[in-house]
Amino acid sequence: MARLGQLERSVMEAFWAMSAACPEDTFTTRDVAATLPGHAYTTVLTVVDRLTRKGLLERTRGGKSYRYRPTASRESYVAQLMHEALASTSDTSAALVRFVETVPAEQAELLRDVLGRLTAAPPQVGS
Repeated sequence: MARLGQLERSVMEAFWAMSAACPEDTFTTRDVAATLPGHAYTTVLTVVDRLTRKGLLERTRGGKSYRYRPTASRESYVAQLMHEALASTSDTSAALVRFVETVPAEQAELLRDVLGRLTAAPPQVGS
């Protein structure tokens, strides 16, 4: 999974926000550039092209221009980064324990709730 630089992150945040508001829509580079007034259109265009090559955006032809949409949600992207971070350590258990020890109480409660639901769920057919 591609790590994002600051401008790439800003562009993806714009795509994720627009997609959350209109899940079925695709967006032009101009749509995104309008949300980033401190950056030139050509700069945003370059970043959008780079994000497409990295697999974070999918591109379709829409008339004379291209239209884009994120290939995954922000949450999926972050979860994949977390999986990669865990895979990069020689002691996954220690990393997980340290992570859980340092999360705020609300997040720890959420983790307990989710783990409880997963543990209580009946096994899925074919597992």
